[in-house]
Amino acid sequence: MRHFHKVIVATDILLLLTTPLTARASAATFDGEWSVHIASPKSECGNGATVSIGISNGQVGSSDTMMRASGRVADAGNISVMLTSGIKRAVGSGHLSGTSGSGTWHGTLCSGTWTAERI
Repeated sequence: MRHFHKVIVATDILLLLTTPLTARASAATFDGEWSVHIASPKSECGNGATVSIGISNGQVGSSDTMMRASGRVADAGNISVMLTSGIKRAVGSGHLSGTSGSGTWHGTLCSGTWTAERI
């Protein structure tokens, strides 16, 4: 009986240790460069913009010095991201699937939608 308990504990530990690796591998399927078009129905929020973001091991980032991107992509493609430029900040969420994605965003005074394509 004691041996059986040790096997169960060892199996549980093994599952816990391998879960993060599996999650990283799944989120990594979205790795690469993405072009994101940001739009708002409000004319006072501008006529939209396109920004480039990168995803590496499920982590969102950017190399643009004028706009900083951060966030993460979950295994199923759900994404949460924050874009910062100077004192302006926008938070977005949505879903990536294969080579495209879409979602919504909001800032202090503006909100809208976004679409993305892997480039």
